[in-house]
Amino acid sequence: MNEQHHPHADRPREPRGDWPTPSQYGSGAHAQPAATQPEATHWPATGGPSNPYAWSAPSAAGLPGQNPGGYGHDMQHASAPTTHAPAAPHPPQVAAPRGKRQRPWLMVGVAAVLAAGLASGGTALVLDGSHAADSGLTQVPSGTTVSPAADGSPDWQAAAESVRPSVVAIDAASQQGQGAGSGVIIDAESGYVLTNNHVVEGAQQLAVTLSDGRMFEAEIIGTDRATDLAVLQLADPPDDLTAATLGTSEDVTVGQGVMAVGNPLGLDSTVTTGIVSALDRPVNTTDQRSQESVVTNAIQIDAAVNRGNSGGPLFDAEGRVIGITSSIATDGQSSGSIGLGFAIPVDLATDIADQLIANGAAEHAYLGVTLTDEMVTADGSTRTGAAVREVLDGTPAAEAGLRSGDVIVQIDDDSVGSAASLTGYVRTYASGDEVTLSVARDGELSQVTVTLAAREDVPS
Repeated sequence: MNEQHHPHADRPREPRGDWPTPSQYGSGAHAQPAATQPEATHWPATGGPSNPYAWSAPSAAGLPGQNPGGYGHDMQHASAPTTHAPAAPHPPQVAAPRGKRQRPWLMVGVAAVLAAGLASGGTALVLDGSHAADSGLTQVPSGTTVSPAADGSPDWQAAAESVRPSVVAIDAASQQGQGAGSGVIIDAESGYVLTNNHVVEGAQQLAVTLSDGRMFEAEIIGTDRATDLAVLQLADPPDDLTAATLGTSEDVTVGQGVMAVGNPLGLDSTVTTGIVSALDRPVNTTDQRSQESVVTNAIQIDAAVNRGNSGGPLFDAEGRVIGITSSIATDGQSSGSIGLGFAIPVDLATDIADQLIANGAAEHAYLGVTLTDEMVTADGSTRTGAAVREVLDGTPAAEAGLRSGDVIVQIDDDSVGSAASLTGYVRTYASGDEVTLSVARDGELSQVTVTLAAREDVPS
């Protein structure tokens, strides 16, 4: 087996082998040297980042009249948020064991990011160490769920002990640099690991380190930029892998306890706890390699997560995975955790993982419209929603009779408060699914039924 044993697995790890030097550390495997990165990038004072997923597809490339990377989602803010480039790498401020060097601080990527609905000036950053469907994933063997303590409070010590073997550290190297992140074993028999796309995208060499210090080479099975998810497979996986137990998104509630486990700043198997602060929080990040937008209706948490937590699992108190940690919000001055973290819901993550394992790629449903945020009054009630700016010919929206000027305020049972919100909801559906939209038109609400399609189903 392609493995090595690390006798000091519980200590901060150093960069391995002949990979690029620490001065080249950056955003995953596709980082640029810190000297080439701008100190700050400001959005225009009017408007905001465009929403390239107004039709819930990875990009607009190849469509007439569309701007790849922008679908006219002009998000309004009291002031323009700022995305700060990280400073040059520094070691984490912890005492190193005698005779051991600390692993360098692995930079988060420079991302043009907006967490929709956050206070003005809030900025979301991918957590790279340098960024509802039934799951068919094999769960053999899997971790056991944890019972609450006798007084009914979460037993985090038992939960951490139970889930630790299913969490891995990921090192990714390319000609541009070296980065690190986290992942979770989702199939022990096949050696599949779920992580974020931005952790591994562009990597030429991947190494996965288990909680006991054994290290294995890995290959990418499939990636999906639209949801920022990827599946890896260990080369010659051992027989004693432990897969995580997967929960369901419908069981997640605001206020419940959660535990994030990962590899922040290269510190393996770090455990932090908190609560679910909000559900279905629209978070819009930018894929640094493609400059495409990634929109997720995320789980918001207050558990401390930092660079290197990307791709790591978010557990409930019973030790079940309920999300994949992917980004944080900052105040524009600090790049560390300020108690605003975001995770991709487990139902979406497992649906995409199943598709990546089966096909190497994932399919995404879409409407076929360009959107913007707008306030509307209909049936005597005023609210915000996703306003249709343009309906593309031959798309599900066109077939359903949606018009420019319509404002979508609900999809099935979920309220829509913005263009990003609608985009995130549409992404949870599959091609062929039928959805009911509540549409404000001419001061009245009406119901429009739409049969969603995948991009390849659309006439050219």
